[in-house]
Amino acid sequence: MPKVIALAGKGGTGKTTTSALLLKYLTEKKVTPVLAVDADANANLNELLGLKVNNTLGKIRKELKDEMPPGMTRDQFMEMKIHQALIEESGFDLMVMGQPDGPGCYCAANQYLAMTMDKLAENYAYIIVDNEAGMEHLSRMNLRSIDYLLIVSDPSSRGILTAKRIADITGPLKLEVKSQHLIVNRAPDPVPSALQEKIDDAVSQAELPLGGIFSSSNDLINQELSGGSYLQLPNDSKIIRQAFDVFDKIFA
Repeated sequence: MPKVIALAGKGGTGKTTTSALLLKYLTEKKVTPVLAVDADANANLNELLGLKVNNTLGKIRKELKDEMPPGMTRDQFMEMKIHQALIEESGFDLMVMGQPDGPGCYCAANQYLAMTMDKLAENYAYIIVDNEAGMEHLSRMNLRSIDYLLIVSDPSSRGILTAKRIADITGPLKLEVKSQHLIVNRAPDPVPSALQEKIDDAVSQAELPLGGIFSSSNDLINQELSGGSYLQLPNDSKIIRQAFDVFDKIFA
């Protein structure tokens, strides 16, 4: 079975940026194939990877309401459509969840999605799940066991507090988390003492080990503005060296 890496945190902290850096790390380390799942309704992981999305699971859900092709069950149709929605690249595939249909219309589609994810999982060494602000998609995809939960925070008191709260609710959600780590993103360099105190408090109170701190990076900003893929950033870039050092520590 693959190792499941889930990213969580409040909106705007840099979960998607961390997911893209993590995907670069795993592909550079040749720990492949990897399935990257963009589970945020406001999907943009593909943009950081320089990829175009033609289909999403949100669109497939709508098609489930229509009449099935002759001789095909709904679960067969869902499995076929999910395979068609996969964006296949060298070393990894990308699946985009997309927009939900609205309240009350998840049950059947999510049942088929969970069944298909079980089958898909067998094909990958790692699954990266870039979550929206909540963690509901983890249960929808039947990913009850998470090998690594990376909780991403921005360099603010509110972000650090939210990270602590997320670490505290994994139990009530009945998620089996084998390892969880805090990553503080876009931090000033050097880290101000007041921020370091907040980090230290969260780490000690929530039993949330500090995975590492990513400095604010002009390389990432310029790459995004140019429409370039984060996968093409040079390995000697400061942010890439920083990220790889952090991931080496977490996945050692």
